[in-house]
Amino acid sequence: MKKTILVLAIFALSFLGTIAHAQQIDVAFGLSTIMSAAGKTTGGLFFPSIRGGAYPEFSADFLLKHRLGLEGDISWRVSQNNYGGFQPYRPIFYDFNAMWAPRLAKPITAEILAGVGAESLRFYTGNIACNFVTGCTNYSSSNHFMGDFGGGIRAYFWRDAFIRPEVRLYLIHNNVEFSSNYAARYGISLGYSFGGR
Repeated sequence: MKKTILVLAIFALSFLGTIAHAQQIDVAFGLSTIMSAAGKTTGGLFFPSIRGGAYPEFSADFLLKHRLGLEGDISWRVSQNNYGGFQPYRPIFYDFNAMWAPRLAKPITAEILAGVGAESLRFYTGNIACNFVTGCTNYSSSNHFMGDFGGGIRAYFWRDAFIRPEVRLYLIHNNVEFSSNYAARYGISLGYSFGGR
């Protein structure tokens, strides 16, 4: 989790200059779940599905000219799941996207986005390992590059506060721990827009 927070902090700092000229900044927090293919057995080995569970999500975007902008988000499974019935694990998804947010009506804005990110699988071992770079952890990580595509409908319900149903498709490279190289996240977020909308 420390590395993920560091990556998000670097992302935020790298766009401070952009923020100063942004026409609109939006932040949101939500809850979602993951859908994916069912588990399967290949070569006598069972590969489980990554689906299910509750995933809190935090996102922020900066809209520039012509309703185009940049977006970043992170979502993680609230509770650990058991891999193969015995190994506790938790998936974390984070990504950075280009976004287009056309206004459909005065209180309604669409969001269409695509970008890249990573799936970080945390397998909890019960043993604490320490080193100079990462500090002390009780898990080992398996990280996979991914592309993501998605969108949502932002409905403003009070001043600049909005509710947003959303969907994301994650295309996960070399996701060998699970039955599929894709996952879809469905959810809903509450957010707020700063600046003109």
